[in-house]
Amino acid sequence: MLENNKMILLVEDNPDDEALTTRALKKAKVKNDIVVVRDGEEALDFLFGKGKYKGRNTSTLPQVVLLDLKLPKVDGHEVLHQIRTNNATKLLPVVILTSSKEEKDLHRGYSEGANSYIVKPVDIEQFMDAVQHLSLYWLVLNEGLESS
Repeated sequence: MLENNKMILLVEDNPDDEALTTRALKKAKVKNDIVVVRDGEEALDFLFGKGKYKGRNTSTLPQVVLLDLKLPKVDGHEVLHQIRTNNATKLLPVVILTSSKEEKDLHRGYSEGANSYIVKPVDIEQFMDAVQHLSLYWLVLNEGLESS
């Protein structure tokens, strides 16, 4: 059951990064449910209540979306674009969490409306620390808008 309807949407196709991210969130004592989708198409289906998520209450939005860029089916940039061009999701906090250090991805991510861009550290401990800091900011310190 979702506590206060607050959840995190993790869009990640790499099982190792998924496991590390969820472990880091648990270590940070994050109580939010974590919904994991493994490609961009599934992320959009979840957010907009399509495909296998048809009938999902789409007024219940994640507190934050952790979005990888290099995804199968629909890449992260297109997911971000779809989020920002839909009135229901345009203000949804989106944090790009990616291995891409490419300047063009960074610029494009912010141009498309990402709230933050974090490069996944290669070192496991640094990765865990980064996710813990990310959760502290986006889930505790940041004042978000309530879902309607």
